[in-house]
Amino acid sequence: MQILSGAGGHTAAGEAHWTEHFRSADLSCGTYSLPRGAADPQQPHTEDEIYVCTTGRATLLTPAGSAELSPGTVAFVPAGEEHRFAGVTEDFTVLVVFGPAEGSRGAG
Repeated sequence: MQILSGAGGHTAAGEAHWTEHFRSADLSCGTYSLPRGAADPQQPHTEDEIYVCTTGRATLLTPAGSAELSPGTVAFVPAGEEHRFAGVTEDFTVLVVFGPAEGSRGAG
């Protein structure tokens, strides 16, 4: 067992911020934060992702549609799918779980 201290806590100060809390061969977990009004610079990942919103509000945009995220919302984004957060109206934080671990599949 391992406790992931600080996971899901807002850490952005002026721009997007990523902190990895755990990594194994099969998955990784971290916290992604965006301050209110910030742009989301992320690119598609080569791994599946689950986002668990812990603070704030934003809209998750994908080619398949959009969804409003707020505390308690859980979203799945498959590997390779274009996505980003927009309309960040409150400091926004998601706990992110990658399967397998982020970056382990390479650049494609």
